[in-house]
Amino acid sequence: MDLEALYRDLHSHPELSFAEHRTAGVVADALTDLGVEVVTGIGVTGVAGVFRNGDGPTVLLRADMDALPVLEDTGLEWASTQTGVDHTGATVPVMHACGHDIHITCLLGAVERLVADRADWSGTLVAVFQPAEEHGGGAQVMVEDGLYDKVPTPDIVLGQHVTPLPAGMLGAHSGPAMAAVDTMQVVLHGRGGHGSRPETTIDPVVMAAATVMRLQTVVSREVAAQDTSVVTVGSLHAGTANNIIAAEAALGISIRSFSEEVRGRVLSSVERIIRAEATASGADVPPDIEYGERYPVTVNDPEATARTNGAFAAEFGEDRIFDPGAISGSEDVGNLATAVGVPLVYWMLGGGDPQKVAAAMAAGTAETDIPSNHSPHFAPLAQPTIDTGVRALVVAAREWLA
Repeated sequence: MDLEALYRDLHSHPELSFAEHRTAGVVADALTDLGVEVVTGIGVTGVAGVFRNGDGPTVLLRADMDALPVLEDTGLEWASTQTGVDHTGATVPVMHACGHDIHITCLLGAVERLVADRADWSGTLVAVFQPAEEHGGGAQVMVEDGLYDKVPTPDIVLGQHVTPLPAGMLGAHSGPAMAAVDTMQVVLHGRGGHGSRPETTIDPVVMAAATVMRLQTVVSREVAAQDTSVVTVGSLHAGTANNIIAAEAALGISIRSFSEEVRGRVLSSVERIIRAEATASGADVPPDIEYGERYPVTVNDPEATARTNGAFAAEFGEDRIFDPGAISGSEDVGNLATAVGVPLVYWMLGGGDPQKVAAAMAAGTAETDIPSNHSPHFAPLAQPTIDTGVRALVVAAREWLA
C-alpha cells in the first residue's frame, strides 16, 4: 500500500463529521483488499475491520476520520479545496486541520503490517475508524449503535494523535491525559428595535459583551491556582445591520477541565453568569442554554501506559519517547474503552518539522511560528510521521497480543 499517496488523497478529500462517506469507502476497500472482515455503517459512517488470528487477547486500534470547517492555507500541492454542509446547514470550507488523515493512514498501514506478520502473533485485531470526533461524539454514537455487538470486545483500546511536536517523537502521559470538554450554545434574548432608539430595546449585543467579559473571571477567580480549566467563547453572532438593534445574540462556549469537581464548579458558574447578566440587562425572556459535545477526561491506564511506553522505548530508543503531560485539548476515544471497562492508552505522535520546531523553541517563538492542530496552516510532515505512526501502532498492538 502506498501510504503517502493514500495520505495525500485523504488530505485532498476531507469530510465533516458524520459525512465521511468517501473516506469510509476508501477505508473499507483497503481493509477488504487486506483480507480483513469489514463492518460498515456503524454510528452512521463508522467502519471496523476484524482480523481473527487464533487464540489470544483482542486489541482495538482506533483512528478518527472527520475533518474541520477550516479554509486551508498550507500551500501544499494536495491542499483541500473541498466544501461541505455543517451541522447548521451552512456551506463551509473543509480541511484536515487536525491530522485525522494521518491517523487513518497510519492505522491502515499498521493493519497491513500486522496481517502480513500474522505468523508472529495470535489473537484478534480490531481496527476502528471512527466518525465525528470533532463534532457529534462519534465514539459514543458507535457504541450506542452496537459496536461491540458487531466486533469482538477488546481487552485494551489503543490509539494516537498527531501533534506539532517533532516528527519521530512519541509518548503517552499516564493518568488524566486530555481534558474533559463541555460545549454550550447560548441564545440571549433581548428586544430589538431601531439603532437610534436604544431606550426602547433590550440590547442583546451589550448583554453578550458583558457576559463574555464576565466569563473571563470564572477561571481567574473561581478555580484554584493548582487546578486547571479553560473557558473559551469561540463564537458570538448578533445583528444584521449597524442601525438595527437585534432581538437576540448567540454564543458558542467551550469549557475544559481535568476533574469532575472542577468541571461541576465551572459549569455551574458559567450558567449562573449567563443567567445573571440576562437578568441585569432586564431581559424579559431567560437565556436558552443547550449543551453540545460532552466528552469525559481521557484517562490513560497507568500500568498499561507504562508497559506501552516501555515497548516504544525498546523499539525507537529512549531519546524518542517523551511525556507530553496533560493536554487541555479533548478526545472521545475514552468512550470506546469505558463502554466495556477496559484500559486505554492514547499517545501523542510528533508530526512537525524537527529543524523548524527546534529553531522556534530556541527563539521562544514556537507558539507563533509552529502551526498547531486546527490551524489553517497545520501540515504534518508525511515522513517520518507516517512511518513512526505505523510502527507505533504495530509495536503497541504486538505488546498486548499473544
